[in-house]
Amino acid sequence: MKTELQVPSDIRFLTIVENWLLSSLEVELGEHVDWPRQSNRFRLVLAEAYSNVIRHAHRNKPDLPVMVRLEFKDRDISLEIWDHGTGYEVDNYNPPKPEDKQESGYGWLIMNRLMDRVDYCLQVDGRNCLKLEASLPDKAAKS
Repeated sequence: MKTELQVPSDIRFLTIVENWLLSSLEVELGEHVDWPRQSNRFRLVLAEAYSNVIRHAHRNKPDLPVMVRLEFKDRDISLEIWDHGTGYEVDNYNPPKPEDKQESGYGWLIMNRLMDRVDYCLQVDGRNCLKLEASLPDKAAKS
């Protein structure tokens, strides 16, 4: 299954994007996974990725669209978030240290902890793509 959604760069659309993602996954997954746990996982990474596009990549440009693409095959999920910003150099990222008590910079860390793979591609056809991938365990397996 492949599906995509294009929305404005507006935080008011976050609930719409979350509902679209979680409903799409629930239709495909049914009762085969620990749904409460998995839905919380995907809700958190999506909220982080989408809000980063709005706050950073599309800052003060609410007319720019955000495209979210979902692909589900077997038990593998790929979620892509596409933006039109200048991009972010992931190589320059330094994980926050708890003792520094900094207020930002946790998104990349959170996404990497919750997903099996996180990739970021700068300027593909004039856009940037954050790709989040996960393989889902069966409900009977420990997750």
